This record gives sequence, C-alpha cells and structure tokens, in this order.
Amino acid sequence: MIGRDPLGDAAWLVRGEAAPLVRLLDSDGEEARIVGGAVRNALMRLPVNEIDIATTALPEEVVRRVDSAGWKSVPTGIEHGTVTVLIAGKPFEVTTLRRDVETYGRRARVVFGRDWIADAKRRDFTINALSLSPNGKVHDYVGGIADLAARRVRFIGDPAQRIAEDYLRILRFFRFHAWYGEGAPDSEGLQACIRARAGIDSLSRERVRSELLKLLLAPHAAPTLALMTETGLLGDVLGGVTRLASFENMAKVEAAVGVEPDPVRRLGALSVSVAEDGEQLAQRLRLSNAEAERLAALESWWRVSPAVGDKFARALLYRLGTVHFGDQVLLAWSRSAASAADRAWRDLATLPQRWSAPAFPLKASDFIERGVAAGPALGKAMRAAEDAWIAADFPSDDATIKAIADRAAQDANRPRTGQAE
Repeated sequence: MIGRDPLGDAAWLVRGEAAPLVRLLDSDGEEARIVGGAVRNALMRLPVNEIDIATTALPEEVVRRVDSAGWKSVPTGIEHGTVTVLIAGKPFEVTTLRRDVETYGRRARVVFGRDWIADAKRRDFTINALSLSPNGKVHDYVGGIADLAARRVRFIGDPAQRIAEDYLRILRFFRFHAWYGEGAPDSEGLQACIRARAGIDSLSRERVRSELLKLLLAPHAAPTLALMTETGLLGDVLGGVTRLASFENMAKVEAAVGVEPDPVRRLGALSVSVAEDGEQLAQRLRLSNAEAERLAALESWWRVSPAVGDKFARALLYRLGTVHFGDQVLLAWSRSAASAADRAWRDLATLPQRWSAPAFPLKASDFIERGVAAGPALGKAMRAAEDAWIAADFPSDDATIKAIADRAAQDANRPRTGQAE
C-alpha cells in the first residue's frame, strides 16, 4: 500500500545508487528524473530492481557527460534516445524525453523534446507514468498515484489507441493487474483488450513468452489467468486446455516447501499433461532448450507419489537430477487430492535437502580389467552395473560394488545364444 506520505516513500531513490547519474544529467540547463517502475514500486513499498532515468538532454549529450565522468555508455537504443550507463557494473537506462509522431505497432518514429507531460502521456499505464525529481518530488500527470492507491491498472488515454500502438499491451495489462491490481480489472481496459485480441497473433513468440512467464510469478496470477480463460485470451496464447486448479495448487505447494516460485514449473502445472503438450508450448512460445527440456521431463508426473517409498524416490532423484525431480514431485502434488500441508508429500518434495545422490563408483576401466571389450559390450556392462547399484539402493562398501561389477562383466562376456564357446 502507499504510505501516508507518498512523496517520502520514493525519495530514497534519488539518494541511492542512481544519485550521481541523476545529478550529472540534472544540471547545466538540463533536467533528469527517475521514471517508471522504480517510482511505482517505491511508492508501493515493493522491491525496486531496475532504475530508469529520463532526461531532457539529447542522447549525444548524455554520452558526452557519462564518458567525461569516467562511466561506460552503451548505445542500446540510441535511435530512440536510449543509452545504457554502467556504473560499477550496474546498468541504468537513460532515455531522452520524446513523443511519438507515427506508430507502426512495435515501431514508432519519435522526436525528442523537453515536455515531461507529453512524455508521460505516451506511456502505457498511469501507474508507469510517474517521475521523481532529484529533490524527491513525485510528478503525476495522468492520475497514477490515485490508481496505485486503488490498486487499479488503467491505460493512459484511449485504451484502444494504446493497444493499437503495441498489441503486447494486451498481455501487459493482465500482467500488471496480476502484480499490482486488486479486485476486478479496469472495465474499459478489459473490453479494449478483448476487442483487440486478434492482435496477439502478430506478436513475436519471444515477446509473448517473456510477458507470460512474468505474469505466472505474480501474486494474483491465478485469478488473472482465470479471467483470461473466461475471455478466451489465454487459449489464444497457449493454444490448448489449461488446468487452473493445478496452477493454483502449485503456488501453494511451492510455498509449503519454501522453494522460489518458478515460471517454467508453473507453466507446466498450467498446461502440461502429456509430452505433446510440452512440445507444443516449446514451439508456440519459443522456449529455450533448457525450458523445453524441463517441460518434456514432466510427462511421467503421474507415476510420482509418496506411496512409491523412499528407495524408489532416491532412485528417481538420482536419474532425474534435482531440478527435474522437484518439478515432477511438485506437479504430481499439485494434481493430487492432498493438501499443501500434507506431511508425506512434503517429505518427498524435500528429499534433495536431506539426501544427495552419490556418484556411480565404477568406471570403464573396472570392466576392461574384467575382460570386457571396448564397444557395445562395455556400454552394456556399465549400464547393467549402474542399474544393479541403483536397485541395491546405492551401496558404498567395496565388497558389494565388486560383486556388482563382477556380475555385470560376466553377463557381458557370456556368449550369445547359438554362439560357439
């Protein structure tokens, strides 16, 4: 919530790590302010992860001043007025005030200016259009502070026009509502999103993926996803059936075992039942190889339960690894009849905290010494020995390991049926 003195809640920003840069740009006839999400989050007493700065100084002047101060400037979007400044390895995005002259979806032709009101009105939502001067004063030209107090996400100006400028704002509307809104979303904005829903198809899959994964981590993700399902928007994004109850339960079991909320795991809870679901999502959202691999590994979630016993659970952890094991257990738990307080499920989910899988103690040389020839027979012997070692619950004593190696080598060296001895 916003404190009694909303200006004081954000003033610390201009006394923190961005202060030297803001002071540098707010001098010699130019003005600079901290803008956007940092101000919003500070007013809401939420963590501030990134600090963006707007200035009246032209990009070339920003670069000149930054270089003179001994910092590093990177022209990450200089054609649109954006320069990234690195101070002690920390990035700050500095953008010259601008206004859109023409918009083409994601692309826009801009001109630089000195009008803070015009700059604020070109942004997407009122809560993202706040700015903070070096003296600690918060500037609000579009009713952002009132919307923050009401926990309302509202487009600036005409929602249809804002969306037509960039259809990703449809997903951002829901994402910001899931993070900062309460109750029903702004009706005018919601209706505009529904009417413009076809525009989602024009977006790159990478941009859709980024917005969706951020949404899945939000405190109010479950009711927001339910709303998106009711309006048909979530189906447009995911292209399949969603399991909202599993998603909601996943958030509960993550909290129950104290693991960090994970967007890929939550995406699996929402949309993966069989292997084909994971493959479809990986293509539709252009997931990374690691993300796609995690979804693919969920396909056998239905085999997991506390009833399998400790020995099977240790074997599963060994074969899957910590990440895939955690994903499968939490997904199975989220789709079971058990509550988030269930002790047996909790014990299974926290097994990696109590037991670390040992390394397989045998090497190829151990089988070659036993007369196993290099090639397919060697691979077969090693696989058989590892399976036997796992089945014996990971023994560590030399006698048992030697017996496992001897047996696997003998089997590998045994002549095939019909082969002369």
